[in-house]
Amino acid sequence: MEKNIFGQRLKELRLEKGLSQRGLGEIFNVCNQTISFWESGSREPDLDTLVQIAHYFDVPYENLLDE
Repeated sequence: MEKNIFGQRLKELRLEKGLSQRGLGEIFNVCNQTISFWESGSREPDLDTLVQIAHYFDVPYENLLDE
């Protein structure tokens, strides 16, 4: 089974900021279910959203994807 590095990192960063899935969804204008899908590995954000997420959390986008 493929590891869900992005989902794990996103959840860690979200929790470090004290955000709920709903709260993070509001920041990126997506529903909390979308955040849940990203964290579980069911779906991934598009490249533009990935860059926005990296910018919001002040991390290089590569850190969201690589082990």
